[in-house]
Amino acid sequence: MRRALGRLRHGYGRLRLGTRLALGLGALSLVVFSVVGTALTTYMRDYLSAQLDTQLAQAQIAQSKNIANYGTLAGKKYYSWYYAVYDVSDGAAVLRKPEDPADLPADVDDFTALARAQAAAQTELLRTEHIRGAGTYRLRACEVEPGVVLVSAAPMDDIEDTVRQLITIQVVTFGLALLALVVLGRKMLRRGLQPLSDMAHTAHGIASHDLTESAARLPLRADRRGGGPEVEELRTAFNTMLEHIDDSLAVRAEAEQRLRRFVADASHELRTPLMSVRGYADLFQYAAANAPEERDRHLARLRAEAARMGFLLDDLLLLARLDAAEVETPLRLADADLVELVEQAADAFRAAHPGHPLTVTTGDRPVELRLDPQRIRQVLDNLLTNAAVHTPAGTEVGVAVSVAAGAALVRVSDAGPGIPAADRERVFDRFYRVDKARSRDRGGSGLGLSVASSLVRAHGGTIELTSEPGATVFTVRLPAGVVVRQDVTSKVRERAASEAL
Repeated sequence: MRRALGRLRHGYGRLRLGTRLALGLGALSLVVFSVVGTALTTYMRDYLSAQLDTQLAQAQIAQSKNIANYGTLAGKKYYSWYYAVYDVSDGAAVLRKPEDPADLPADVDDFTALARAQAAAQTELLRTEHIRGAGTYRLRACEVEPGVVLVSAAPMDDIEDTVRQLITIQVVTFGLALLALVVLGRKMLRRGLQPLSDMAHTAHGIASHDLTESAARLPLRADRRGGGPEVEELRTAFNTMLEHIDDSLAVRAEAEQRLRRFVADASHELRTPLMSVRGYADLFQYAAANAPEERDRHLARLRAEAARMGFLLDDLLLLARLDAAEVETPLRLADADLVELVEQAADAFRAAHPGHPLTVTTGDRPVELRLDPQRIRQVLDNLLTNAAVHTPAGTEVGVAVSVAAGAALVRVSDAGPGIPAADRERVFDRFYRVDKARSRDRGGSGLGLSVASSLVRAHGGTIELTSEPGATVFTVRLPAGVVVRQDVTSKVRERAASEAL
């Protein structure tokens, strides 16, 4: 039995949701139909029984008068009814001889018992008895006159036939209604749940989609409408989830592409100085054996290439530490004057690039920030060096400091040819060069702007680029927390670089 029930539950669990809902609705309807049918049948039986009791009472009133006046029931009988008249005294009931033998059944024990009970109760009594050989009858006893009791019995076959017909009609009607409810309900439920099937089909399509590809996308969406507000909410959440997954895959693909490009560029950048070191080492070995006077020159070149490779590795290490800032921050914050840092960077720029006149514009008041002076100085040096490297000799370069809206702004500008629109989006990418033909000795490794951008973001700031022919401007915005120590009117302070040096 348990095994059969287990198989039944297992088979039910494998049915589709629409079928299970339809069967559940059918089972619930069957319970409702059973309750309604039982109540209706009971009410009908009780109603017909009450009608029969009323008919018995009305018939006995006329019959009692006829017996009292004429001593007979002639003309007051109903077809298939039974009648018995008893003389009752001292608890004994004596049956009078019937006017017609058909007035009494073969077994009158139930009649006699009811007559005695009526005499003791002194009120009309009603009972339902099964009379042998005759069927089920409704018996009623009443007093005709003192000492005389009339017992009448009416057959209940009509009531039982009516109830059986009612039950048959109910079973047929409810059965057809239940069948129609299950069949039509299943179709309606399947139609209503069709959007869920579409979502399941979409999910299967996604499961069969190869997400290991670097350019993997999810073009599938659950677009079929309908199903009601709940299904619409589920569809919206499902499509939103797919959009999120799609965006995540796109970000992952882009990150993988950037990682490949970064590894390739880093390998290429490191390969060049390593090849130079190897070549100069071979030359040094040859020169040391055959031309000792060239030893110092080759050693100097070896040191230069090693230093260049060291700078590249330092930048890569700094970028890695900035990427992992949640674990280890590379910043050492302290109170510093931004104006002083700009002036120091300007002095270093004039010394290293005398062919580019530099204009410095600051206010008369120091601008104190909570920052890492060394890293901000590195940002300024990278931006100024970028302006010198990527513009012709004699191009004017400017740096300006200002305070606006609770933030400190540093603008580094040059009057060079500008940056093409196609390259502006990627100038902060690692190892990216606007001029692909520029040599590494002159063009650098392509990490300067990337390091500057990462350092500014590590300080909670932003760096923006605007460029057009004759005007390229990098704007560094450092966050609030600016403290101005003096409140005097700022003025422009310009110094010509090339003439002063």
